[in-house]
Amino acid sequence: RATRRAVTVPLRMSALATQQVTARLVARVARRLAKSDRIAMSTRAAAGSSFLSDVEQAPADPILGVSVAFRESTNPNKLNLGVGAYRTEDLKPYVLDVVRQAEKRMIEADFDKEYLPMQGLAEFNEATRKLLLGEGSAAIAESRVATVQSLSGTGSLRVGAAFIAKFMPGAVVYLPNPTWGNHKNIFADAGVEWREYRYYDKATIGLDLDGMIADLKAAPRGSVICLHGCAHNPTGVDPTKEQWAAIADAVQANGSVPFFDVAYQGFASGSLEEDAYAPRLFERRGIEFFCAQSYSKNLGLYAERIGAINAVVNDKETAARTLSQMNRIARAIYSNPPVHGARIAATVINDPALFARWNEEMGEMAGRIKTVRAMLYDNLCKLNPDKDWSFVTRQIGMFSFTGLNPNQVKHMTEKHAIYMTGDGRISLAGLSQAKCEYLANAIVDSFTVE
Repeated sequence: RATRRAVTVPLRMSALATQQVTARLVARVARRLAKSDRIAMSTRAAAGSSFLSDVEQAPADPILGVSVAFRESTNPNKLNLGVGAYRTEDLKPYVLDVVRQAEKRMIEADFDKEYLPMQGLAEFNEATRKLLLGEGSAAIAESRVATVQSLSGTGSLRVGAAFIAKFMPGAVVYLPNPTWGNHKNIFADAGVEWREYRYYDKATIGLDLDGMIADLKAAPRGSVICLHGCAHNPTGVDPTKEQWAAIADAVQANGSVPFFDVAYQGFASGSLEEDAYAPRLFERRGIEFFCAQSYSKNLGLYAERIGAINAVVNDKETAARTLSQMNRIARAIYSNPPVHGARIAATVINDPALFARWNEEMGEMAGRIKTVRAMLYDNLCKLNPDKDWSFVTRQIGMFSFTGLNPNQVKHMTEKHAIYMTGDGRISLAGLSQAKCEYLANAIVDSFTVE
């Protein structure tokens, strides 16, 4: 017993000593690391650098970066066909007459500048639902649509993406290939995985319907399918009514959730009704879906950041709960939306005279784009009659997908000072009749580059 005690005591003391030594070593290392950090910070400060000096430079935005390069160009013939913003025949920004009238009424009404509720302006939300789904919508009549006013199409998509990340964990968003350049950023930054489905057929410069349907059917059940409601960006290739029916069949059979991006309603064909065909078809078929709306193009409210995120569901109780959670998401991102653009849109949509004039102006804008599209086609055919240029007039909306490859696009910019996105997309909204021949010459010349 004495022997065991004599052995045990030194062992306990040894363990304690070890702990003390370890603690002293840890403290010593911590002091050295802290000293090293102070030296490093002192060195950076002495050199004038920042604690953020390790942040990498982000790549230039593929669309907005085009405008930067355009502004820096000194070529008198330069053309900015990159950003999708409407221009007059003089290539100047255009403020719609109905917007001016609505703003005049708003000034006379002497509205205050108080915060809006999280879901936005009630008059706007009601108006935008009707514009999307129509006066006879069963979903609206039965209170099955959750609508939150948001920051144009981008903000609306972002709220929808955050909703998917939180309440549909593991769901994958399928994007058309190609798609608008910001779609991937929006979903990725919300933590939602994205994949692509076939959409554009390079051989026909049209819709690859068979490939699209096959990919939609192969998507896991519960996937989210991003669909451009009209005027597909960047291709300008839209499904026909019969093709939309086939797409609805595939989505419905596979249990997928459509997510419409409607950025050009009324601006594509010139008709609000025609351009809302796809989401209205899905609603009539009883398919639940999300839909992001934007008023940047059709009302020219680019800087007002006015749009909406909608969830069309099967019962009003689900709609109410969905609205509450979308409000909560919006609250965390930007708290509540801006009021000025919402009042403009609500005033125009809800006033019969202004609404009629708005339809006229959209027809005029869409008509101007159709005119330059036809003129560009005629000039291309004259310059190179052996090539099939019919895709120019088959496409719809403000864009044309030219088929130019990156090297040819580079040639367009360096030789002809025509600024466009690297995928070959041009915005015909930035083209005037006077410049159609110049653009046609540049395109034909650039197609000779490999």
